[in-house]
Amino acid sequence: MQQLTDLVARARADADGIGGGATSRVIPIQPALPLTASEGEVARILQICNACRYCEGFCAVFPAMTRRLEFGKADTHYLANLCHNCGACLHACQYAPPHEFAVNVPQAMAQVRMQTYHDYAWPPAMGALYQRAGLTVALALAGGLALFLVLAVAISGSLLHEPLAGNFYAIFPHNFLALVFGAVFLFVMFALAMGVRRFWREVSPSRDNVPAEVTGVRGAASAEAAQDALRLKYLGGGHGEGCNNEDDRFTLWRRRFHHFTFYGFMLCFASTCVATLYHYLFSLHAPYALTSLPVLLGTAGGIGLVVGPVGLLCLNLRRDPAHGDVAQRPMDRGFIALLLLTSLTGLALLAWRDTPFMALLLAVHLGVVMALFLTLPYGKFAHGIFRSAALLKFAIEKRLPNRLQLGAD
Repeated sequence: MQQLTDLVARARADADGIGGGATSRVIPIQPALPLTASEGEVARILQICNACRYCEGFCAVFPAMTRRLEFGKADTHYLANLCHNCGACLHACQYAPPHEFAVNVPQAMAQVRMQTYHDYAWPPAMGALYQRAGLTVALALAGGLALFLVLAVAISGSLLHEPLAGNFYAIFPHNFLALVFGAVFLFVMFALAMGVRRFWREVSPSRDNVPAEVTGVRGAASAEAAQDALRLKYLGGGHGEGCNNEDDRFTLWRRRFHHFTFYGFMLCFASTCVATLYHYLFSLHAPYALTSLPVLLGTAGGIGLVVGPVGLLCLNLRRDPAHGDVAQRPMDRGFIALLLLTSLTGLALLAWRDTPFMALLLAVHLGVVMALFLTLPYGKFAHGIFRSAALLKFAIEKRLPNRLQLGAD
């Protein structure tokens, strides 16, 4: 009886200590950040999904969901970027529209994903550009920059000239190109790094787990996350048959066209890096032969950047509106258009570099490339960066103890 009396007295003392300054033994609960309408919809849907668990084996979102009972702002941001928008859960869900629960995971996640790009943009004032990164703006920017360079060439010389054996530096000096595009590239990398850093600080596993435990699994988790990102594992729909596009049929073409696009982009980037090494390290200056490594890499990458974007554009035009956020389609198509224009103008420049039209083609190509890079931090490209960070968090988190013990990973 005395023990019970002591417990009651201690409880009363703790209650009296709330707000009592340094002597308080109770830690006040900090109010959670308010959710936006889109975040609130994701939280509502995931609470329904958490009770159902039918889609638990579909993708990384659902096992990550089972580790939570409530979904705050950071949770909705993390899970929205973990979602690959394959559409499989929509067609499997018994509570999908027209059911009164109206559970549409891909659409709700897409809306929050767009919000995260806006919220974590750097500098923050540039976040509004995501809402304007449409097809018209992309083409207008590319056209404007290309026209500027065309006029610069026309004023300083002639758009039609004697063949220059593919010597681009006869039109634009090497140091000028290196300075301008180097500055743009560094800004793009810094802006993307700052954005994903802000995102990671909010969703980092270290916020909810022992830092030493997180450090211990980070190496293996990083390798798994990189593999999942490079393979686009979760564009297989959770069963390896692919995504849903215009209906409930599965297709792997969305993953394949993403692979063409990503690896085409990386081959073009590798071509530029190799050419830079040739120039500065080995004093081998452009133009390079058609059989040289920079040209072969650039040609393969250019072909990939034609096949991939054309395929993605066709799928985007036919996709069921319920499979995502229709408001984001202008941003998607603007990015696809810039990628496609970059590859087409680059391949045209390669094919006709030893003709009188080289200066005109070079000016147009450089204008399109500049437009592409300037929009990278504020367009669809950001989804790959944020999704990779979410995959890393998932890979770390599933290696840590599940304190809820309510579901399996």
